[in-house]
Order: sequence, then C-alpha cells, then structure tokens
Amino acid sequence: MKTYRVSLTFMTACVLLIASPFLTARGTAGAPVAAHGLSIAAGGVLVRAHNARTSAGASGNLSPLTLRELALARRATAKYHDVENAKADGYVDGNLYTSGEGYHYINPLLIDGHFDLEQPEVLLYAARPGEDGLKLVAVEYVSPETFPVPEGFTGDDDVWESEPPFPIWVLNAWIWLDNPNGTFTFLNPRIP
Repeated sequence: MKTYRVSLTFMTACVLLIASPFLTARGTAGAPVAAHGLSIAAGGVLVRAHNARTSAGASGNLSPLTLRELALARRATAKYHDVENAKADGYVDGNLYTSGEGYHYINPLLIDGHFDLEQPEVLLYAARPGEDGLKLVAVEYVSPETFPVPEGFTGDDDVWESEPPFPIWVLNAWIWLDNPNGTFTFLNPRIP
C-alpha cells in the first residue's frame, strides 16, 4: 500500500506561491519576479520544500506495466534533453539546485492535481561533467495536497512524498539517470 501524509495547508500555499507568480509575471504588477521568471517568494518555497525531505522509499522490482509506463514517460520527455525545447513548452528555470535532484525546470501551468505520466510538472537536470550545458536526468510530478494523492504509476513502487510544511505531493522518477536506490527514490546519490 502506498504511504501518504496529509498536509492540506502545505499544498494550498505551494500552489498559490508557485503558480500565481507565473500567471502574473508577464507584464502585470504583482509579486516581485526574479530574472528567471519565478517570484522570489516561490523560489524560496521551493528551496525550503526540497530541503524538508531527504529521502523516499526505494522501489523494488518494477512490474511490466510500470516499466511500460516509464517508457512512455521517457518517450514523451526525450525532446527535453535540449533545455531550449523545455523552455519552448513552458518550463522555466526554477533557480533551484538541490543536491540529490539537480536543477529544477518547472511548468507551473501543469500543477493542477492531475497526474499525466507524459507531462511531468518538473524536469530535473544535472551538469554534464567536463562539458557545457545540462543533462536531463529525471522527471518530477507535483500535485497540490488539496487534491487527493494521485494514483501515479501502476503498482505500489511509487511513493508520493509530502513536503511539510508546504501543501504538495512530489514523486521523482529517475528515467534518464539510473538511481542505485530505486527508480522512484526521492534523491539520487549520483547527483552531487
């Protein structure tokens, strides 16, 4: 059975702090906007949220159906190996680097409580050792806690994490860089 934690306040605050600045940043007065497009407040929320949790349960042997779903997620996100394609599709630099996850590119319009394995809310990137640019390493699904925990992938291997005190559910899927602790483990020790 999947493990769930309830935190309605966290989800509401996160949705308001993450999504609303993106919707008001284009030419309207509102929250202060940093150069990367996220409001200063939203960036702070993301930093605190990702520092609140250090790990999630590792997955075991994945079912054939879960493996097919992961393949669909890979196929749908393959074009995002080029960060410019991610930007063109609405992902913005969250100005957030987290050890164990990497750089966060967020599409705030996708944070709606609906799980779509082919449209992750966040793309995770890591620096390419000895090269310029970023390498796509994982996808992160985010859902407001005001909604029920999404079903997610088939089976019980994906464990959505609550990130108190913020009202969001988060699920990482390491589909582009192997995570020795499991596909759905929150942090990857290969990301410094």
